[in-house]
Formats: sequence, structure tokens, C-alpha cells
Amino acid sequence: MSIKNDRWITKMAKEHGMIEPYESSQVRSGVISYGVSSYGYDMRVAREFKIFTNVLSSIVDPKHFDPKSFVEFEGDVCIVPPNSFALSRSVEYFRIPRNVMTITVGKSTYARCGIITNVTPFEPEWEGHVTLEISNTTPLPAKIYANEGIAQVLFFEGDEPPEVSYKDKKGKYQSQTGITLPRI
Repeated sequence: MSIKNDRWITKMAKEHGMIEPYESSQVRSGVISYGVSSYGYDMRVAREFKIFTNVLSSIVDPKHFDPKSFVEFEGDVCIVPPNSFALSRSVEYFRIPRNVMTITVGKSTYARCGIITNVTPFEPEWEGHVTLEISNTTPLPAKIYANEGIAQVLFFEGDEPPEVSYKDKKGKYQSQTGITLPRI
């Protein structure tokens, strides 16, 4: 297994639509950076957010998720309440090749402010917008900037394709668009 570099990421994005829209260089001026980097791709957070709230004293249950547990918000800046989190999605739509798996890590600019982004791995042949969980671990409100970098995707190519891909097993989050809530 090997981690893939900027040349490979660019080729896969341009020739196979692996990332759309694709930014072929790192955009940094006045924004939290996004675009291709040496060994990854910094994806952006979209303008759509679902901010979790405790107004109705609901219990968060992944098997019986209550959509009333959040408020919907759209805008250029989202304020995540203290010790809370929001769901959002990536601007980019990803199409992962059959012999590739990804790991996503948060950006240091946010991490140094106590804002953690959690994303599960993109399995071979998964595709869709990425649902992002953005946690504010601080006792203060936190700003999230839409259309700017939120997390870096690292691409790992296997020595050979898997026997069964995410697409083969008809994964429940295949081809998701928008912010996708938990499914059973």
C-alpha cells in the first residue's frame, strides 16, 4: 500500500473525475487553505449546516435519529455552540477508485482552536459528498468558514483491488448528496 502524491491526485481528478470541483493548486491567500497539497487534498466545507441543539432534550440515538435534534443553517459563517457540534458536507464530490482507500484528518488551523473535524474513511468505490462532523471542544462559540478548507484527505492505493468494494455491497451512504444523517 502506498500514499499517493499531488501528481497522482491531479491525474485521477482530471482524467477520472475523482474530485469535482477540483482545485489544482493550494489556495491560501486570506482563507483557510484548500486544494491539492503534496500528499493530499484539502476539501472545503459547504454553506449548509445542521447545528445540534438540546432545546427538546432529545437523546442522540444512531439507530433512531431524531432530526429535531438540530437546527438547519445556511451561510458563509456558521457559529458552532460551545461543547457542541454541527454536521455539514464537502463542497467537493468524490469518486474513489476500486483500489484506493482514504483517511481524512482535520486542518491544523481549526485543530489549534479546539475545533475537530471527524470523517470516516472513504472505502473503495465509494462516491458522494462527504458528511462532516465538526466538533467545538471549547467553552466558547466557534466560527466555521464556508467554502474554505476544513480537512485533508489522504489517498492510499492498495497493491491489488479488494474482493468486495463499497459499491459492490451497496453501501447505505453510496452517492450521497447534501448532509446525510445516520442510517440503519
